[in-house]
Amino acid sequence: MSATDDRDYLLGTDDPELARLGLQHRVWRPTALACWGRAGITAGSRVLDAGAGPGFATLDLAEIVGPSGRIVAVERSARYARHAEAACRARGLTQVRVHGLDLMADPLPASDLDAVWCRWVACFVPSPALLVRKLAAALRPGGAAVFHEYADYAAWRMCPPLPAQAEFVKEVVASWRDAGGEPDIAPALVGHLAEAGLVVREAVPRAFCFRPADRGWQWPASFLEVYPDRLVELGRVDRAWADRVRRAFRAAAADPRTLMLTPLVLEIIARREP
Repeated sequence: MSATDDRDYLLGTDDPELARLGLQHRVWRPTALACWGRAGITAGSRVLDAGAGPGFATLDLAEIVGPSGRIVAVERSARYARHAEAACRARGLTQVRVHGLDLMADPLPASDLDAVWCRWVACFVPSPALLVRKLAAALRPGGAAVFHEYADYAAWRMCPPLPAQAEFVKEVVASWRDAGGEPDIAPALVGHLAEAGLVVREAVPRAFCFRPADRGWQWPASFLEVYPDRLVELGRVDRAWADRVRRAFRAAAADPRTLMLTPLVLEIIARREP
């Protein structure tokens, strides 16, 4: 496994971000499990986890495919790749191989796969079209490419409206695009899939509406707590702005009547035609 530089990760790779990713996966886990089942991922499947992060989905996929299957996890962050490897060792999951590679720059270490899983990766890479072509080429005929990507990030809003949270969303989107990504990549992704010879079999919008007492509330809430500091580090806002946004959000969260709509995600299952 080759080491890579984590410093250019837009969201960072520090302990708070790693913890946030774990929470995020727990919220989305039931949705992901159901999606993988419909895509045909099962015992004995060979699956690529593209942009595996700290390996939270990798672990679940490994449990599904079992000892007769194979999980190839590719992650550019050296810190996240080490975390994934350690978690797999702790569980005795010998069917997993973690590769510290750049999905854009390096050849994929697998081919003739039954499925590839890609969540919130196309929205960060400089060329989503290249990413899709590489993933499509790694599939066997009939294999499935499964994506979760944002279709409308600005759909994230509070009810009643909270101006500070809306300001925060605008800054997040601007920082994302300035870093070369595209948060609302899902509509373009559909075209890239067709160009790569993949046929979309399912496309389902996914979003949540949470109250402060709901377990899932902590997923977007944790991002609203930690990312203002990242915006300060990036020089986009000052400390007073970050503190004001957090105070406003905490006040809204203290009211049990508040609702929060999450960004709209498009769940896609596409297949490589035989």
